[in-house]
Amino acid sequence: MQIHGGMGYTREMPIERWYRDLRVTRIYEGTDEIQHFIIARALLKGYVK
Repeated sequence: MQIHGGMGYTREMPIERWYRDLRVTRIYEGTDEIQHFIIARALLKGYVK
């Protein structure tokens, strides 16, 4: 976004759409910390009884 300047926020550039989709996905799936926790739990499930 920053390299595109103001044009990065206009609907004429595809990066604007990617940024919007990224924000929605992040809200829907959770923060990075929560994703790390979910992945770690899934990996450790086979090792911890």
